[in-house]
Amino acid sequence: MGGKARSVILDKLKEAATAVLPVAGIVLAMQLLAPMPGRMLTSFLLGTIPVTLGMALFAMGADMAMIHMGELIGAELSRRRSAVLIALAGAALGFVATVAEPDLTVLAKQVPNIDTGVLILAVAAGVGVLLALALLRIVWRRPLNRLLAGLYIPLFLLAAAVARRAPEYVAVAFDSGGVTTGPITVPFILALGLGVSAVRGGRSSQSDSFGLVALGSIGPILSVLILGLAQGPGGEILAVRAETGQGFFASLPVYLREVLVALAPILAVFAVFQAFVLRLPRRRLGRVCAGLLYTYLGLSLFLAGVNALFMPAGSYMGGAIAQGKWRWALVPIGMLMGYFIVAAEPAVQVLNEQVETVTGGAVTRKAMMAALSAGVSVSVGLALLRVLTHWSIWAFLLPGYVLALGLAFFVPDHFTAIAFDSGGVASGPMTATFLLPFAMGACEGLGGNVLTDAFGVVAMVAMTPLITIQLMGLYVAVSQKRAERAEEALAPLDDYEIIEF
Repeated sequence: MGGKARSVILDKLKEAATAVLPVAGIVLAMQLLAPMPGRMLTSFLLGTIPVTLGMALFAMGADMAMIHMGELIGAELSRRRSAVLIALAGAALGFVATVAEPDLTVLAKQVPNIDTGVLILAVAAGVGVLLALALLRIVWRRPLNRLLAGLYIPLFLLAAAVARRAPEYVAVAFDSGGVTTGPITVPFILALGLGVSAVRGGRSSQSDSFGLVALGSIGPILSVLILGLAQGPGGEILAVRAETGQGFFASLPVYLREVLVALAPILAVFAVFQAFVLRLPRRRLGRVCAGLLYTYLGLSLFLAGVNALFMPAGSYMGGAIAQGKWRWALVPIGMLMGYFIVAAEPAVQVLNEQVETVTGGAVTRKAMMAALSAGVSVSVGLALLRVLTHWSIWAFLLPGYVLALGLAFFVPDHFTAIAFDSGGVASGPMTATFLLPFAMGACEGLGGNVLTDAFGVVAMVAMTPLITIQLMGLYVAVSQKRAERAEEALAPLDDYEIIEF
């Protein structure tokens, strides 16, 4: 390994450790309120090693392969100047990438009375259709805020109809929008939009490169709502959990196989483009292959670590705190965990780096991370408040999305696109395997209804970044206007001619 490569992997390891270690620190501090069995605590702490290493390898692989592949394919599609071809390719890419997404399989097993295969195909079709629409938006230069409003308004009307007929599907549907756009699809989709918009050019290309994840996340929500409406009320939705006794090494082969299956469709598409269109030189192709290997190993290590070691710890801690005399501490504890845990989402680092690059440093990774952390902190606190009070998820989702869509008409377009992309990115594997089990354990400890009270955590995590990042954009826009007015106020002084005596 060369000096440059060694430096890159050390930087990625440092970033990953900075993200994971605060979560481990919080769990250690919580032993004062809810001490875990020694074996479980040891497993959790040891789990930080593969999770950290996996994050670092995944981030390095995404830079070298996934983002590079997406940009190349997106640029080549845009050069063809065919809206039909771009739409069909987008639908196909969205479909094949989603079918094999590991988080989707977990989601499908939670929904009663609907065949797992049918649900997976329906959700993948929803992502494909919305991704095609997102690419056409870039080609036709349509504003994202109007398209989002045009989709979310009927979506909420459909959700209201489903809530009357089969209310158990509403929270799961909105959760699905967050988990389906996972760590495999997000880097590729983000780069695909960047490639298409870069070739098309124009003033709005910067903002148009984002928004694909935002629209793609709507597809799973619509699919689950439609299936729920057709199916009607059914059995209880059960969470799929890792068995406490299933160790990391026992689960690693499972995730090595699942991640390979998940990457296979994207690899097949890239192989076709490489053979007939791209024809990358051997050196660049070797770099892409090395990046794919890093992505494969990194994501496998990360998923095995969080599912086998983090999930049982989250569930136990939630239940133990809820059954103790400090049950109301669930809210501040959840907010603290949410603030730090979003940094450990693999795709968040990819998004933040791409935002900083595309905006030329106008939106820094540090600013993005602060806005995301604040949003997720609030969302987890509200989700655990729901667990304690049994309030309906409608009391949070409806006003939250109304505010987010309203802000979209007042903030710069690129902040809206980044914000709605961030919602899908922030609600990833760490949320599904630690925060959701934490909420479920707390709900069971309180004797509540897991179906109506605990589900919705992912949906809440996906919603709040839409508001916090747009508020950041509104602040930037107002500050810029004030600066421009100050310059205009001084401008007349320059118009006077200086007269010397």
